[in-house]
Amino acid sequence: MSDFSSLPRIRLKPKADARALRHGAPWVYADDLVTDRRTKALTPGSVAILEDAERTPLGLAAVSPGSKIIARMLDRDLEARIDRDWFTARLGAALRLREQLYTTPYYRLVHAEGDGLPGLIIDRFGDTCVLQPNAAWLESRLEDLTAALQAVTGVRHILKSASGRTRKLEGLDDISLPLLGTPPDRVEVPMNGAIYIADLAAGQKTGLFYDQRPNHAFAAKMGRGGRVLDVFSHVGGFGLAALAAGAETALAVDGSAAALELAAEGAAAMGVADRFETRKSDAFAALEALNAEGAQFDLVVCDPPAFAPSKPALQQGLRAYERVARLAAPLVAPGGALMLCSCSHAAELPKFRSSCLRGIGRAGRSAQILYTGGAGPDHPLHAQLGETGYLKAILVRLLP
Repeated sequence: MSDFSSLPRIRLKPKADARALRHGAPWVYADDLVTDRRTKALTPGSVAILEDAERTPLGLAAVSPGSKIIARMLDRDLEARIDRDWFTARLGAALRLREQLYTTPYYRLVHAEGDGLPGLIIDRFGDTCVLQPNAAWLESRLEDLTAALQAVTGVRHILKSASGRTRKLEGLDDISLPLLGTPPDRVEVPMNGAIYIADLAAGQKTGLFYDQRPNHAFAAKMGRGGRVLDVFSHVGGFGLAALAAGAETALAVDGSAAALELAAEGAAAMGVADRFETRKSDAFAALEALNAEGAQFDLVVCDPPAFAPSKPALQQGLRAYERVARLAAPLVAPGGALMLCSCSHAAELPKFRSSCLRGIGRAGRSAQILYTGGAGPDHPLHAQLGETGYLKAILVRLLP
């Protein structure tokens, strides 16, 4: 139990939507909070009692006075203590879900607000966890968080990754470091029958993207016995999954030589190096070059970075997705499949899909939609946060 009477208090403005917070909304934006001198003086990461405009308590919130998201709801119980036991309970619930979903310990263990741990990302790679504390309240409680994570999972290594973009907005450093044990630089990750090489020390984000797992699996079915093109391939996500499912060949295209080296290492670990090829190139240039060569594939996948990371970039991003579809569609053999993906928060599914279909039409092709997907269930969506549903994937069959 905690003496909540000693905690600081923060208060919503009268115009703020307190009902949404009562129904589970996890964020309070700076424009909705009374930011007097006392609130501004709070140490980033402080826990405070959040009240509505009538001073009725709503729960405990972590405060970041300098952030656009000025408060994150942690617990509706005013008596809760945000300590090691609290982390243990939340992490234990997250682990039980993943153990229901997966038979091997390779998954996203914590997906921030979706798991009741705002700002926290944890990816598990066997006996190693990579932890991204992307909010100030987590950074100030790393000791308790690390101890709870080790106790719950039994992992031997924990690495703090400071690569999250929101850390700067929270006034946090960009220094990654081991929190437990000696985390390996690279690990082999089995997924969908393929083997991926995750670079935990120098790779993107936590080293691997688990979110595409179900989309890898579905696309791989469409590549069986055929030729596969994986554009914006990173470490070979779609291409290696297709080879594991029986594709004849796969060509991975990416602008990063380091990522392609990891993809090639994965292919070698799977014993399919003779059927796997890489091409280092700007993706748009590669698509244009392959069209000029008259290349044809039975499955083409394009999984670009976020072209529309924010609302101001939406229209430009949608034009980029249309261009990808227009250049990719002619490379698909008649009756073949094309998967197009977006990880842009601002590009909602209907707009993304319309842009893709417009690009396919501009390429002179007709299509039937076979599949629409998102992130896997180890990336649970917070019921009050549409923004967490960032990943979109559509797979179409191009008609003869």
